[in-house]
Amino acid sequence: MSLRKLIQSWPVLRQLREDRLGLGPAAQSPRSAALAPRTETADRVVASICPYCAVGCGQRVFVEDGAVTHIEGDPESPISRGRLCPKGSASLSLVTSPSRVTKLRYRPPHGHTWRDLDLDTAMDMIADRVIASRAATWQEADAEGRPLRRTMGVGSLGGATLDNEENYLIKKLLTALGIVQVENQARI
Repeated sequence: MSLRKLIQSWPVLRQLREDRLGLGPAAQSPRSAALAPRTETADRVVASICPYCAVGCGQRVFVEDGAVTHIEGDPESPISRGRLCPKGSASLSLVTSPSRVTKLRYRPPHGHTWRDLDLDTAMDMIADRVIASRAATWQEADAEGRPLRRTMGVGSLGGATLDNEENYLIKKLLTALGIVQVENQARI
């Protein structure tokens, strides 16, 4: 290579000539120019919400062959404007972790092993227990005859991923059942 060609290929001169800010071709090496985004092979992109807290940061979920391959912040989200906290950035592991529980599990009282249950059976078991607890602990009136119409044997503790509308519906359902011990903890 001639000295003139060598000097012309020098990155500083190339940058001064072609790309004064150093953000385009002058900053690329042949290796970096050949790189492709890891999201380029995705079949589709699904808009979602981060499940970790009640902030509701927008996420873009990249899906390839039916499997989630990447999750990043959604720049169109008015809440997070494309940014995610460390927990939100790591939410791909919620979906792809080999230790993720994907079946309904139940361990009977005094049992030592877990067993799989179908959703209908689990919902029936929960309903039966709520009805039995409510019936056993129902308070129609206090000692002076004032109406109470409540149960203190059942309570609810909600988590941070519930939005206002979901909390409203849950509160309405539980109040209709006479359950007054209803709380929402933003840190779980």
